[in-house]
Amino acid sequence: MKKILAALMAAALVFGFAACAAPAASNSPSASEAPSVSEEASPSESAEAAEQPSESADASWQAIKDKGSFTLGFDQAFPPMGFKDDNGEYVGFDIDLATEVASRLGLELKLQPVDWDAKAMELSSGSIDVIWNGLTINDDNKKDMLFSDPYMNNRQIIVVAADSDIQSIADLAGKVVAAQIDSSGLAAIEAQPDVMATFAQLVQAPDYVEAFMELKQGTVDAVVVDEIFGKYHIAQEKAADTYRILDDNFGEEQYGIGFRLGEQAFRDKIQETLNAMIADGKAAEISKKWFGDNIVIGG
Repeated sequence: MKKILAALMAAALVFGFAACAAPAASNSPSASEAPSVSEEASPSESAEAAEQPSESADASWQAIKDKGSFTLGFDQAFPPMGFKDDNGEYVGFDIDLATEVASRLGLELKLQPVDWDAKAMELSSGSIDVIWNGLTINDDNKKDMLFSDPYMNNRQIIVVAADSDIQSIADLAGKVVAAQIDSSGLAAIEAQPDVMATFAQLVQAPDYVEAFMELKQGTVDAVVVDEIFGKYHIAQEKAADTYRILDDNFGEEQYGIGFRLGEQAFRDKIQETLNAMIADGKAAEISKKWFGDNIVIGG
C-alpha cells in the first residue's frame, strides 16, 4: 500500500513540473502581429502634429458666411483702385472687383477707408477683413498677412516735371524726392540705400495726391509712385504736358489681396470666385471700364 501511495505522489509531482514548464495561454498578439516600434509616432512627432492646426480648425470662411458680409479696407486716395468720387461715393477698380465677388458669394460688401500706414493693424485687429487696394505682394507685407494670387502687374515709376533736367535715377542725386508714407514706392526707394543716400531729401507724403501737388508746385523734384496710380492721375488731370515719366523705374511688382494670417479658408473662397470672374470675362469687363484694356492677370 505504501508503495502504491508513493507511486501516485511521484506521478503527481512529475505532472506538476510539466504544467509549470508549459507556456501560459495569452490574449496578446504574437510577435508577427504586434506593431513595430517604427510604426509608432515618436514623442517629437506627436508634439509637432499637435501644434499643426487641421484644415477643419480654420473656420474663417464659416465665420464670414455667418456674418453675411466682409469689410474691405482701402486707401480712399488711391485712384483708380479705390477713392471717393465727386459725389462723395467710394468707387474704384478694386472696389468693383470686390463688389462682384461679394455678390457671387451672397455677401454684403462693407467699405472701410483706412490710414495706409496702419493697414496691417486694422486687419489683425478685425476692424477690416481684407485689404484690397493696389496692395503689393512683398516679403514685408507677407509677415503681416496672407495673400491671394497676384491679379495685376505694376511698376514703381519716377514722375518729374516736363521741363525737369532729370533723365535717370542717377540724376536724382541732390534732388528732393517724394513717395507716400508706408507705400511700395517708399519701400522700393529704401531697398536701394546707395541711391537714397544721394537725395537731398526724401519726403514722405500722406498720400500720392499730396505728392503730385508738391511736384506741381515745385517743392519736390520727383515722385516715385505706382504706375497704376501715376498714369491714371496724370490722365485725369489732363496733365500729360505737365509731367514726364522716366524710362528708369524702381522695380516691378504685383498686386494681391491681403487676408489675416491663418484665414486660408476665407482666402481660398475669395480666390476661387475671382478666378471664375477672370475665366468668364467679368474681370476683363471691369478692367476695361477703368483702364480701357484688360490688364488683369491670373485665373
